[in-house]
Amino acid sequence: MAQNRTRWIPDTYIIIFFVVLFAALLTWTVPVGKFETHEITYIMGSSEKSRSVLVPESFQYELGKDGKPVMNGVKLFEPYGETGILNYAFEGLVSGDKWGSAVGVVAFILIVGGAFGIVLRTGAIESGMKRMIKKTKGMDTLIIPVLFFLFSLGGAVFGMGEEAIPFVFIVVPVVIALGYDSIVAVMITYCATQIGFGASWMNPFSVAIAQGIAQIPVLSGSGFRIFMWFFFTLLGTLYTWRYAVKIRKNPSLSPVRESDNYFREELEAAGETDERFGLGDILVILTIALGMVWTIWGVVEKGYYIPEIASQFFAMGLVSGIIGVIFKLNGMKINDIAVSFRAGASDLLGAAIVVGMAKGIILVLGGDSPTEPTVLNTVLHNVGLMISGLSPVISAWLMYLFQSVFNFFVVSGSGQAALTMPLMAPLADIAGVTRQVAVLAFQLGDGFTNLIVPTSAVMMASIGAARIDWATWAKWQIKFQGILFLCGSLFVIAAVVVGFN
Repeated sequence: MAQNRTRWIPDTYIIIFFVVLFAALLTWTVPVGKFETHEITYIMGSSEKSRSVLVPESFQYELGKDGKPVMNGVKLFEPYGETGILNYAFEGLVSGDKWGSAVGVVAFILIVGGAFGIVLRTGAIESGMKRMIKKTKGMDTLIIPVLFFLFSLGGAVFGMGEEAIPFVFIVVPVVIALGYDSIVAVMITYCATQIGFGASWMNPFSVAIAQGIAQIPVLSGSGFRIFMWFFFTLLGTLYTWRYAVKIRKNPSLSPVRESDNYFREELEAAGETDERFGLGDILVILTIALGMVWTIWGVVEKGYYIPEIASQFFAMGLVSGIIGVIFKLNGMKINDIAVSFRAGASDLLGAAIVVGMAKGIILVLGGDSPTEPTVLNTVLHNVGLMISGLSPVISAWLMYLFQSVFNFFVVSGSGQAALTMPLMAPLADIAGVTRQVAVLAFQLGDGFTNLIVPTSAVMMASIGAARIDWATWAKWQIKFQGILFLCGSLFVIAAVVVGFN
């Protein structure tokens, strides 16, 4: 008699720990090196931008007293604020500043989680959702293509990423109420933004910076990229829709059925109450809508980033809580604002810790600064040497492969562009590949792997909001990653063949 067997999947923390051990091993076997940097300027729109980038031919190994390359093997433990193997979690969590990873992103995740804890406590989203489902009966399947298109467009036009996290909170209960699962919610929000981000023709944080560094006209090659964006958006939509239909027909096939029970129980509890949708609910939903508009305006018009966006969502949660208390939504009292903020933040605490641990991997390798002796700089230099002697098609494809892998270590699009494009642009000239193709390989490699690498803070926060463990997510996502990589490879090869310039 056949028995049901549960396949064991290691926890995300365990996976990261073994990656840290592998990174530590590299520090004992790969010599460290560094580059010099210089400032470059480029025109984007009507304004002049500048950025510090590495000088490709300036690479040099760090040499010891004997004149041989040095290997900075990391120790098991390091005192006084240095990074050893056992220091990776703490040092990773406190690294950086409020503008980025890790400490800024960790704070951002906790603040956004807390703010939406307050919003969800009011029950206004559930009430509005039930009203919407009744009003749109028979048209609910349109939520997948419409939202996927809109979020992909947001990723393509203004580099939407962190802004997708609060939408996951809102969309998850909606799609579960429609008979889908939380994977669908993450796909039509966060994943859609990253497909748009990677296939964009004008993303200011990725393709525009890469083109400026490669010294080709910013926003050039738009026709090819717009077609590419449409193709990948359609591909993502159809893949998600096909999966969603399968889950709706047979919910037991969902790999997140158990974790989704949390949302189902919330929906059932909301369904046991009276079918209210009063002035208080309307004001909370209006607050959310205005908060989203304020955030998007701030990002697009004022260049707001992590500190401002986090504070905007905190304000949105606070106002929603005050409305909930005044109108006694779900019996809310003033202390419930604090309690629900704490509960919401705790729901994303696991994702926030992963962000710090993942940053610890980079610190074990010596960091990602081009001017400091690190293992990453040595890897970057040697990959460049390897690519330079191959045929144009193979060189371009290897650029794409390298950018996909390198994104695990440097998730920031602008950061990865600053590190890799000064090297890849002149290598493209040597290999007979246009610099436009080198930029294409960068943007596809940088964008699509954001859907799976655990070092992506926004991805971890998004699946954390949906209560999906990374190992479960990665197991489901890997097939889609394979499809994206195959199609991305075909676009890169096609760009070489047609002389994309």
